[in-house]
Amino acid sequence: MAPAQRFHGYPKAREGPKIPFNGTEEQVPVLRGWLLVVFANLITRSSWLAKSTWRDANFGSAKDLPGLEEYDWQLQPIVTPLATSDSPSKPGITSDLALRQPEDRAGRFYSAADYHELYKSGKLTPLQVAEALLPLIARGQNPPAKYESATAVTQEETVLRAAKASTERYAKGEQLSVLDGVPFGVKDDLDVEGYVSHKGLGPQEGHPFFKPAKETIWPVKQLEAAGAIMVSTFAMHELGSDVSGCNPRWGTPVNWNNTSYYPGASSSGNGSALSAGLVPLAVGTDAGGSIRIPSAFCGQYGLKTTLHRVYTMKSSVCIIGPMASNVSDLTIAFRLMSASNPDDPIQAAFAPSIPPSPSAKKYIGIDHDWFNCAAPQVLEVTKKAISYLTDKLNYELVDISIPYLKEGQAAHSAWALVESVDHQRTRVPKWYNSDPLSMVNHPNKCMQTMGALTSGVDMVKSGQLRRLHMEHLAFLYQKYPGLLILTPTVPDAGWKIHPGDEAYGFIDGPKTFRTMMYIWLANSTGCPAITAPVGYAEPEQGEGRLSIGLMATGEWGAEEQLLSFAKDAEVYLNEVYEGGRNRSKDWADVIGLAIEKENGKN
Repeated sequence: MAPAQRFHGYPKAREGPKIPFNGTEEQVPVLRGWLLVVFANLITRSSWLAKSTWRDANFGSAKDLPGLEEYDWQLQPIVTPLATSDSPSKPGITSDLALRQPEDRAGRFYSAADYHELYKSGKLTPLQVAEALLPLIARGQNPPAKYESATAVTQEETVLRAAKASTERYAKGEQLSVLDGVPFGVKDDLDVEGYVSHKGLGPQEGHPFFKPAKETIWPVKQLEAAGAIMVSTFAMHELGSDVSGCNPRWGTPVNWNNTSYYPGASSSGNGSALSAGLVPLAVGTDAGGSIRIPSAFCGQYGLKTTLHRVYTMKSSVCIIGPMASNVSDLTIAFRLMSASNPDDPIQAAFAPSIPPSPSAKKYIGIDHDWFNCAAPQVLEVTKKAISYLTDKLNYELVDISIPYLKEGQAAHSAWALVESVDHQRTRVPKWYNSDPLSMVNHPNKCMQTMGALTSGVDMVKSGQLRRLHMEHLAFLYQKYPGLLILTPTVPDAGWKIHPGDEAYGFIDGPKTFRTMMYIWLANSTGCPAITAPVGYAEPEQGEGRLSIGLMATGEWGAEEQLLSFAKDAEVYLNEVYEGGRNRSKDWADVIGLAIEKENGKN
């Protein structure tokens, strides 16, 4: 059955072989401290050690799979839903998205609606909020700002100028949208005019790469056009090359739910800022879970969009997407960020994502062999949430199977590293320094060296495996229209901080592969996916419960359907889950601080 929506590039719907998932078998090392330093120096000098480590990671496993020759190789998983003359119009910022949550709700985070109502009433201004927020986040203060680990660069004059302009608009009753005057942040790998995009690298004075951007990237520009105030770029894992969030060069952002655990992935500063309540939304990137993993670890919401939905990236796996403390703000951000860009023909070709009909049948599919590899406490929390969806909200659970999950994950990791190697080489012109590894930390010396070993043949075989997965997913989506594939976002509750990791960083291959167990499929196939917190687990160290996320992966272009699912999950956490939503004891009451500061002046 052909899809009802017209697409360009929609794969043939073909069921793949029945290959049950039996876990990962990567024998990659765990390296910390001086052992890491020695290994990094050896692997960059020894082709034998580098190739041996590459093989142990199973990066070439796709070439050994039978039957791949039946599939065309797919280098870019671009599947574009196309608009027609009778296509529904793009949904806007509807009135329901501007509703404030109940004041007495447990673990309540501020939303754009909270800021907007206060600004409209005159009880608070965007300038007062900015003046209260900046001392909490700006680096370079003595003593250091409490939450500065979440940020990279904060241009205070630029922020205050934007806040003054927003304040003037409200005074005239000419506010631009519900986002006018609302603070947000942008991951440190995206261009914002006047800001240096460090990509988590330690800045080097005089290096040609570290120069301010001349233009703000489209999705960020759309938020600013709605009046939102970009208060800072947010720190990230160096090069986005791992999924813990540890960065010795900048200092690792704090997971405020439990400071003894990492915030997760490369959009780590985003997750930290959201968990602290500093901003209600942020813009991140996701090539291997970097929006969804920190959202899950930090108890927030994150949307991995369809490949190129909001911006055409120079990547076959990486996207730009929103993260937020509630689903309404996530929806607002997505709808603004995905506005058609006339200068981007690939992105502009996308038909708007449309919310599902209330009468549409709702399928959730689970590959039980894959799903049940999660830790017991994660299974307990996620399965209770799924029971609520099926028992109370009429989602129909169907059993599905996805082939070659282990090999697909290894192929995705190798592919992402190849792209990372290419990007890093372009940052270091030969006239300046012929060694692109000269500016990266010890873990990235190892990963970049391994990534450079993936051959053209391996890339072709990985492309064939990608095509197999895309065709198999198309088969499932056609068999069960509107299907959402459900998994835990991450198989374990949190990632414990190991003493001493801040000195050099670390490599923990088994933990990395396990953490990415579920998230890679959406990146490899270009499908959208969303994560929502659905409960908590007790920690093994430190204080504060650990958030557990439930992830849904949808058909290409199904972002609005995913947002609808996340809204159902949000209701479950707030109104059904015992105790409701959790909020850190270190949560920053930005609005309260702004009001208190203003009252102190009077």
